[in-house]
Formats: sequence, structure tokens, C-alpha cells
Amino acid sequence: MLRQFHKMHGLGNDFVILDARAEPLEITEGLARHIADRRDGVGCDQLILLEPSTLADLRMRIFNADGSEVQSCGNATRCVISLTGAATIETAGGLLEGATHGDEVEVTLIEPRFDWDAIPLAYPMPTNPMPMGWENLDRPQAINVGNPHLVFFVEDLDDIDIEGLGPGIETDPVFPERINVNVASIEGGAIRLRTFERGAGLTRACGTGACATAIAAIRARLVTSPVTVHMAGGSLAISWVPGQPVRMRGAATHVFKGMIDL
Repeated sequence: MLRQFHKMHGLGNDFVILDARAEPLEITEGLARHIADRRDGVGCDQLILLEPSTLADLRMRIFNADGSEVQSCGNATRCVISLTGAATIETAGGLLEGATHGDEVEVTLIEPRFDWDAIPLAYPMPTNPMPMGWENLDRPQAINVGNPHLVFFVEDLDDIDIEGLGPGIETDPVFPERINVNVASIEGGAIRLRTFERGAGLTRACGTGACATAIAAIRARLVTSPVTVHMAGGSLAISWVPGQPVRMRGAATHVFKGMIDL
């Protein structure tokens, strides 16, 4: 079965997008892994499936490179808005809104959640900070912005082996749905960030990770809103006021389209 796909990326965080609004398509864990494979498939961090929605312009489902389905993806949301012109998107992590502004796309995510059972954690504990640590990373903030994130602030980002520490933190039993791991430093009033995504590993950029980290920094009074978050693939502008949803603005790039035999 041949289906058209679009290859897009948000600051190097790359996606294969399949449109199943007119013709339904079943995605299994194995099929998602195959499409995401960079040798045997198209290759991507996440596979994005577009479906009809009764709540929004469309429904977006997100599958990580390991085949697991997750709730939300900020960079993918910008790409889907750029590709389709959708103004509202239904996800498992909530209803998202967005619009294009020249070469950039701004997305409004859900209002962040901080309670232990909203992250979720396996048992009650404080989330700002969490009384836990992993080697030279400790006392993170835990935040859910449609998907779950930990945020660690460090003096020197280059001193942290996030690729080595990330897998153990991601799969720690305290996180029943696993966790995205963000390590950041404050530099000149902006944020420098590296993210180890659950199910995908170290990425060049993570939109929801940038949002969670900006929220954590604003709560800790390390920066003021709006704040620029710099990642390996580029930068995002994040705005947040306590009690409100978080807004993210940045690029979305179309690379190519093609056909894949499913």
C-alpha cells in the first residue's frame, strides 16, 4: 500500500507526517518503528498521523522512534500548522491552537500542571523541586505541558553527560509513563537547553521541553517572560504567565514529500 508522506522538522527535531483524514490508516508500534528507522525506513524522531476530529480542525497522533505513542509534541505542532493551515489541533495531551506569522509558527499549549499525579509520579511527593537525584543531577522541577518533563538547572551544561544519564532517568520507576529529561543553564538572560526525549533519545530540539524549561526558569525567577531558549538545532521564543497557557514561537521547515510502501 503506497501512501504519501511529508518530511518536516522543527529546529532539527524531524518528523514523518502521514495524512489519514480522508483515508484511515492503522499505525502499529512495529510500523512506527520501521518508518522512523533511518536505515530501513524514512527516518525521523517522531511519526505524526493526522486524523479527523470533532473537536478541532484535525487530530494529531504522535509516535516516537521506538514505536510508543505519546501525548504531545510542540515542534510537530508547529510543522502540522505550517503544512495544513490548521488553527486548532486535538491531541491526547489537550487542545492546541496556533497560527503562522511569516516564516514562524506560534503555538499555544495547555496550561502547565505541577501536581504529582498530573506529571504523573508513582507516589506523592513535592514537584518543585523533587527530592531526588541521579549522579550529578538532583532536585529537578517536574512539569506536565501536555507530556511529562523534568527540568534540571546546572552551571555548565557541557559538563553533563545527558546521553549517559538520560536513559536511567527516563525509565526510573518513579515515572510510570517515563519522562522527558531537560538539562539547562542560564546564559545572559536566555536559556541554553539539551533534552533527552522519552522514546527518542537526545534530540536537536524539543518544543515542549523548551516550554517546560522556560516555565521552570520563570517560576524560579531565573529569567523573565518572554525568554529565548537556545538548543542545538535553533531557538524558540517562549512566553508564560502563571495561571495561563504557555506560548511557543519558532520555525517549521518542510524538507520533502514522497511515497512510502506501508
